[in-house]
Amino acid sequence: MQPKKFSKAMLRRLPGYLDYLKSLPEDASSNISARTMANALGLGDVLVRKDLAMVSDGGRCKTGHNRENLIKDMEDFLDYNKTANAILVGAGKMGQALLCYDGFEDYGLNIMAGFDVAPSRSKTESGKCIYPNDQMAAFCRENDVRIGIITVPGAYAQQACDLLIECGIKAIWNFAPVHLHAPKNILVQNENLAISLTALRMQLKSQE
Repeated sequence: MQPKKFSKAMLRRLPGYLDYLKSLPEDASSNISARTMANALGLGDVLVRKDLAMVSDGGRCKTGHNRENLIKDMEDFLDYNKTANAILVGAGKMGQALLCYDGFEDYGLNIMAGFDVAPSRSKTESGKCIYPNDQMAAFCRENDVRIGIITVPGAYAQQACDLLIECGIKAIWNFAPVHLHAPKNILVQNENLAISLTALRMQLKSQE
């Protein structure tokens, strides 16, 4: 059997479906339809139905999906039940905020520690350690770290990227507002806050 092909757009929608399902009260119906989810999330029911079919074969005509089974199928598909270790480079205000956020564990991400060229403190308020950059390679090797998160200023992002790759990192979550140059075998996901803010402001302007 050939693996199903899925788009990045679908992957961006799935966490929203999962959050919605988990937000429903305990006394909600045990079954839920694609149309109900689509109406709640402002999406087309055909789109939602196709997305759900990619991750679960438990849907039934008229009755929809069993909610608990659908949650499990989504978490299995997204690998949320398999924890991936990560480190963060750039322990400034944004970096420390991400280090202190414990919600990533629900998505299978364990940010183990932060690193900085000149740490201003040894630990965050949540107790996670912040180390100098020269200890990064040994830490990644000892803890099987595969994901690196970049929260340094743009001018230092490429340097941080190169250092992470030297330490064996295979995937990078980049919060710096710059394009990173990385080998083709290194996965890079960019989170440009300026782009998101601009899109939001322009939508707001169109409503005025």
